[in-house]
Amino acid sequence: MTDRPVDAAPEPDDAPGSDGAPGAAALPADIAPAPRGSALEVLGQFTVLGLTSFGGPVAHLGYFRERLVVRRRWISEQGYAELVALAQFLPGPASSQVGFALGLHRAGLLGGLAAFAAFTLPSAVLLVLAALSAPLLDGPVAEGIIAGLKVVAVAVVAHAVWGMARTLTPDVRRAGIAVAAGLLVLLVGTGWATLAAIALGALAGLLLCRAGEVTAAGGLSIPISRRVGAACLVAVGVLLLGLPLLAALVPSQPLAVADGFVRAGALVFGGGHVVLPLLETAVVEPGWVSEQQFLAGYGAAQAVPGPLFTVAAFLGASIAPGAEGVLLAVIALVAIFLPGLLLIVGVLPFWSALQGRPAVPALVRGANAAVVGVLAAALYDPVATVALAVLCTALLIVVRVPAWAVVIVGAGGGMLLSAF
Repeated sequence: MTDRPVDAAPEPDDAPGSDGAPGAAALPADIAPAPRGSALEVLGQFTVLGLTSFGGPVAHLGYFRERLVVRRRWISEQGYAELVALAQFLPGPASSQVGFALGLHRAGLLGGLAAFAAFTLPSAVLLVLAALSAPLLDGPVAEGIIAGLKVVAVAVVAHAVWGMARTLTPDVRRAGIAVAAGLLVLLVGTGWATLAAIALGALAGLLLCRAGEVTAAGGLSIPISRRVGAACLVAVGVLLLGLPLLAALVPSQPLAVADGFVRAGALVFGGGHVVLPLLETAVVEPGWVSEQQFLAGYGAAQAVPGPLFTVAAFLGASIAPGAEGVLLAVIALVAIFLPGLLLIVGVLPFWSALQGRPAVPALVRGANAAVVGVLAAALYDPVATVALAVLCTALLIVVRVPAWAVVIVGAGGGMLLSAF
């Protein structure tokens, strides 16, 4: 997910460098991108990024720009800005989609696959190892680790909500879209409510958020034909429609896992943190993993570099022990990333034509505002519980309210939490 509004591409000076400092100045207009390289070169550069890119999608995009645009001139500033805008428009993991497209631009299909593998595998391997070693921990140690990771997960999502709310809902209209989306998810409470909230938010954006500049196309040139792009888009449709039917006709846990993670990867707008409710629906509701395991995996994913979507590897490995868990981890990992990668390859040949239409930025503004509400709704239960506990403690210690009154406040708050 990115905390940056989609109305404009990220400003060069705002992008963090690999050391956390602001990025270098923009490339002069008369400096052309360097000639294309090899898949081995892409593999080397993205291996470094996969081992060092902490901080979430916004930071990842800054690392990409500093290392590959400013230092090595793989692509122009304008081309990179267009890639970022496109990734924000599409569902899926934004930083992984941008990384795949950069590898594709640099060294063709092998370059794209090398970029994806090198950026993804370090964190995926670490998370699989964490999931497989979890049963070896028992007693207070395991309980303490799980409790700590749950706290980390809640804190990270809270930070994401705060950052997104500041940037993606800067006016009353988009704030209203966010509130409405959050209420819809809270009141309906199903996985499909998330998709409905984002779709309705996009439609509301089309009606209410049309003001703003339209980004001009230019600077991005990746040799993908429209025929290949259309085939990739059809493949996404086949995955979304065919996998549920196949899983229903052929009862198989690997097929069911692939179906659940493909849908999660294909329906997530806003990046990694927003995948939380969809993944919870996919793996917790069927009873594949417990809620504690789910939150522990989400927390563990914060401690490793690379894309947050690699939490799929942890969850897949947690479904079954040993070699079967490793197989399910591979299936879950490929399934959650595949729709997003197919989508960016499918849309790239048509992006320049779409980008100049005023309706597209308006749809994106509305969808991203709805993302804020969806994420806040996913955060509501744990944060509201903690907030109620903090309030009761403050009433007792700071305000010195009688204990019987605090009991009434706590009971009333608990009733409200249960109602939602």
